[in-house]
Amino acid sequence: MRIEKCYFCSTNVYPGHGSAFVRNDAKVFRFCSSKCHKNFKMKRNPRKVRWTKAFRKAAGKEMTVDSTIDFEKRRNVPVRYDRELVQTTIKAMKRIAEVKARRERAFFRHRMAAAREKQRAHRKKMLETTKGSVTLHEPMVVESSEPTKMREKIKVPVKAKTSLIQGEGRSMGMDID
Repeated sequence: MRIEKCYFCSTNVYPGHGSAFVRNDAKVFRFCSSKCHKNFKMKRNPRKVRWTKAFRKAAGKEMTVDSTIDFEKRRNVPVRYDRELVQTTIKAMKRIAEVKARRERAFFRHRMAAAREKQRAHRKKMLETTKGSVTLHEPMVVESSEPTKMREKIKVPVKAKTSLIQGEGRSMGMDID
């Protein structure tokens, strides 16, 4: 089974999925969805569209150089079937996936730590600039000769029970004989 990559967003395009565009010079462009095809027809640059893998790699949000990425490229070559080879390949693929996941987590942690440090430095700089521009004054204490008055509670008479029961007491509608 040959798994193609989408020309625009670089996601996997499995057999029977997506669409292909063949240019006059016989170059084949494969797309995973009409969204990618339409963006390609609008001549958009995938490195400037934020949801593509090309943007993520160009912006440093994803690993670009790693030996585990090369193994994906090697899998597309057709090889004669051999049961032992298939078993060893599957074991190797699982191991490579584990290594790749571990490296991606480490890359993500390192990237987030750098962003946190950058954010802290920015906050510190903003605090220093605002401290110079803002002066704090002591609140003025107003002394009054009159003692403070306590508010008195106002007592409101409670409604009778009959007013709470429907049909009792006054009604706003018409009286029926």
